[in-house]
Formats: sequence, structure tokens, C-alpha cells
Amino acid sequence: MRIVSLLPSATEILFALGLGDDVVGVTHECDYPPEARLKPMLTRSRLAPDLSSGAIDAAVSAEIESPAHSLYTIDRDLLAQLAPDLIVTQALCEVCAVAYDEVLDAVRGLPHPPTVLNLEPTSLDEVLAAIEQVGAATKRDTEAEALVGSLRARIDDVQRRAGVATARPVVGFLEWIDPLFCGGHWNPELVEIAGGRDPLGRRGQDAVRIEWETFRTAQPEVIVIACCGFSAERARQDLPILEAQPGYTDLPAAQTGRVHVVDGAAYFSRPGPRLVDSLEILVGFVHPTDTAGY
Repeated sequence: MRIVSLLPSATEILFALGLGDDVVGVTHECDYPPEARLKPMLTRSRLAPDLSSGAIDAAVSAEIESPAHSLYTIDRDLLAQLAPDLIVTQALCEVCAVAYDEVLDAVRGLPHPPTVLNLEPTSLDEVLAAIEQVGAATKRDTEAEALVGSLRARIDDVQRRAGVATARPVVGFLEWIDPLFCGGHWNPELVEIAGGRDPLGRRGQDAVRIEWETFRTAQPEVIVIACCGFSAERARQDLPILEAQPGYTDLPAAQTGRVHVVDGAAYFSRPGPRLVDSLEILVGFVHPTDTAGY
């Protein structure tokens, strides 16, 4: 089977199921596992490089509101040359990948249209179900079942670790700093499983912009910054913007130094197998003492 992945998380799933040799094309953001970088890249971003976070937010907002919006382009000539049997994509978030309608339009122009598998998980269970979907579409059901089983065992382990904790601290989970965006989709659920409380998160829904005063009023005891699509190094560049907000130094998390900047691009932003890695990282932030010797 010749497979094109138009989603970084799908690429991770495909490789985890032992289908790396069958993947013939990926996106410019597919960087894991490292072998994925050797595959032909079918997409590129329309956004100018090196924009500030505020400029990125403004550009994305303007593009999304336009009638013919698309943040990414797809190389249709290369797609035709690759002649895939299966394309794995998504329609959940047009900020994260090529617009679903554009994928379908590109497929209609192919001499032998491939099967298009649309993944739209919004929760941890749905991410695991998406792995099973990919397994079914590629005749790797057994491998998918084994992978999901191992991931569920690790999730259960985190729940046991969090279960011995004596408190559930308030977690301020941020998916963007300039402007502030709360956690959405699976991230508030991860906070809950890890033994925390995220009063601002939107479980199973899109992350949305929030005001600083709303965040300050929540008085987070732990702050986790997982900027969507950013490495930890890039996200840290925006940390001074957060630290300059009035009352920041009075927040419990700032007072105790429990402010954590993580690689959102590698973990919390991608609904693939490494979402469980994200959960394991998170429980160490939320309960560093209670779970350290578990």
C-alpha cells in the first residue's frame, strides 16, 4: 500500500504500526520519527517564517475568516506522481493541517483517486480509536490493538500514580501566550487524569482566547505552557510576555517556581501515540512529590 500522511500525528501512528516503508509522502511538519523527514514533503505553510506569536495569531485569524482560506498549500503534481492508495488527513483543525476540502479537491484530480481517511479525535479515547482506524484501513489491526493496549496500560499507571496524591492542584494550561489561549480538546482531560484541575480548559472543544484577568483569577498552582506547534525553546521566547502581566509574580505557580514550558509540537499538540508521553510528563509536573517514588 502506498500511503500519504497529511498530518504529523498520523505519520507517527503509521510508523508505530510498522508502516514506515509504505509511507510515500508526508507534510513539512512531519518530523517524528526521524525517518519521516526523509520522505517527500507535499505541503508548505503560507505564513511567513519568523513571525512573532502575536503576528502569527493575527495572520491565522485573518486567513481563517477569508472566504477561500488555507494556511497550507499542497503540491498536487507531487501527489499525482506519488499515486497513493490511501491518504490520511483530518478536518478537525484548519490551523494544524491542509484544509480537508482542499485535500478532497486535490484527490478529485487524480487519475486513480485514493481512499481518504479522516481522523478527528477530540479526546484521549478518540485518539486511541484513531489508531485502530488506521490499523483497520491498512490491515494492521493486530498491531493497532497491541499498540492501543500498551498505551492504555500506561494511562492506567498514571491514574494510579495520581490516585495516591492528597490534593488536586489548579493547573493553568496554556496553548498560546500572545494572546492567551486555554487548553482544548484532550489537554484538559490529560490534566484531570494527571490529578489536577483545569478550570479554564475546554474539554473536547477548541481552545479559545482568554483574558489575562480570567487566568489570574484562577490562581493556578501549576502553569504548563504547551504552545501549539512550538518547541519548548521557541515557547520560552514568549515567556517574558506572560511574566510582564500585572499580578503574575503573585500567582501561586510563580511564587513556587512551578511554571513549566514544554514542547507542544512534539507532545501536547499532536493526537498520536506520544500523547501518552505528554500525560506522563504532566503527572510529574502536577504531583512531583506524591508520585516520584511510585
